[in-house]
Amino acid sequence: MYAIVCKSDGFPICRQLAGVTPDPVVTWSTEAAAKAFISSKGAESEFHAVQLTDEAMDRIAGAMGYPVEAITFDPYPS
Repeated sequence: MYAIVCKSDGFPICRQLAGVTPDPVVTWSTEAAAKAFISSKGAESEFHAVQLTDEAMDRIAGAMGYPVEAITFDPYPS
């Protein structure tokens, strides 16, 4: 799985769902799909795709301000 994160602060793209905190991290099944989404938005200078490894999850959790155990996922497209 891959997430798309902001290059400046590492915050991931999330989906807002009523009553769900933190917002679920949107994921893509492949790096190519995540990069295609970034390109479709013309956002290559602002965002990049990251594979969801333990280390990446720790960085994402830190950027979100939540413990890694609190993070949920929302596959794209859902």
